[in-house]
Amino acid sequence: MRDVIFISLENWDGVWRRNQFLCAEWLRRYPGMRLLFVGRSRDFSHAVRTWSWDGLRQTAVRTLPEFPGLTLFNPLKLFPNSISACRSFNENHLEFQLRSAARLAGLRSPLLWINDHHAAPLAGRLNERAVVYDITDDWTLMPAIGVAERSRICASDRTLCARADLVVVCSSALEKSRRTQCRSIVRVPNGVDAAHYVSCRSARRPPGDSPVFGYVGSLHGDRLDLDLIEALATGWRNGRIVLCGPNFLTPSERDRLHGLPNVEVCPPVDYQDVPSVMAGFDVCILPHRCSPFTESLNPIKLWEYLASGKPVAATPVAGFREFGHLCHLGAGSSGFLAAVAAALREEPSRSLARVREAESNSWRMRSDQIVEVFRQQGWLGRPLPKPRRGARANAAGQAAEVAGGQVPDAREGGRKWEELCGTTK
Repeated sequence: MRDVIFISLENWDGVWRRNQFLCAEWLRRYPGMRLLFVGRSRDFSHAVRTWSWDGLRQTAVRTLPEFPGLTLFNPLKLFPNSISACRSFNENHLEFQLRSAARLAGLRSPLLWINDHHAAPLAGRLNERAVVYDITDDWTLMPAIGVAERSRICASDRTLCARADLVVVCSSALEKSRRTQCRSIVRVPNGVDAAHYVSCRSARRPPGDSPVFGYVGSLHGDRLDLDLIEALATGWRNGRIVLCGPNFLTPSERDRLHGLPNVEVCPPVDYQDVPSVMAGFDVCILPHRCSPFTESLNPIKLWEYLASGKPVAATPVAGFREFGHLCHLGAGSSGFLAAVAAALREEPSRSLARVREAESNSWRMRSDQIVEVFRQQGWLGRPLPKPRRGARANAAGQAAEVAGGQVPDAREGGRKWEELCGTTK
């Protein structure tokens, strides 16, 4: 596979999501490829409004030693998007930054992979050979957004579906809702590296100990059903409920959970540490709301829970519903509590079936599926040779000229790149 610009909804950090897993697979498989991973913008206007400068202090450009072909880039956003003229400026400024970043990273005629619907204006403007729009959540159905924001999301989604050469979705609901809006669509569910969870499969609770019910994933009121968590905390007062992940709960939702003495809200867990955390669970729980928004999901937690071999109790949401023979499902407070009780009584022999299912749904298999589609589209080929030293220096010099400076040689290119992109480091 050749060069890729990957515009992500999230940063590349310790909490791995679909984007990191797919990119890591490609980078391991194609050592010669170059991938520019574009994370969340460093928001200057937000920093001014909140007087919080931490987001601006992060380095704009980073590399990771384990992935030589990967460049991580966080562009600079200057003005609020709520004003039309400012939004137009931000879009043009983002295009300029990405063109400069791609040129300095040595990308030529890249594949443009868009996971962030806000990047719709970039389609067709980055000299890309093809555009792929990857939909992992149906943000048009998310309840907790205003009318104006929903309208912008719907417009961006429609634009990308129409312009993209390929639309990739993770669930049947997304495939059904987008099929008539795009030229080509393929469903690629999430997956798992099952071997990563070997260490947590043998851990079992000693008889008589208080049970631990655990959840690993984003803590968000549009996904988590707090009524179910409260019912579980009340119904199992001798048990512990552990919730780990990025916390997007509102202050009132946080207060509600903090008011339950046997509920622990923990910070995000680094991907490398997830197995050790899950080893302490007796039952992996998924107390998700059943809504049109959650129906659009294919939770990565499903595959991680199966890979752990642990008993699973969940509401009958998309993804888990298709694996009712491996998970205990229950709707409403009474149904969910019954599912948890059944999972706690489960025989250890059922663990192996869950592990086998996880092993047959690996990220490598998902990557194979995507690469085969790329092959059919003619988007694959021998990696382009890396630019010579002189070419790199010339590209760095061009970027510096745009920024109003001079670069004497290629070694200065990385520093000037960061200056051009607005890093404060």
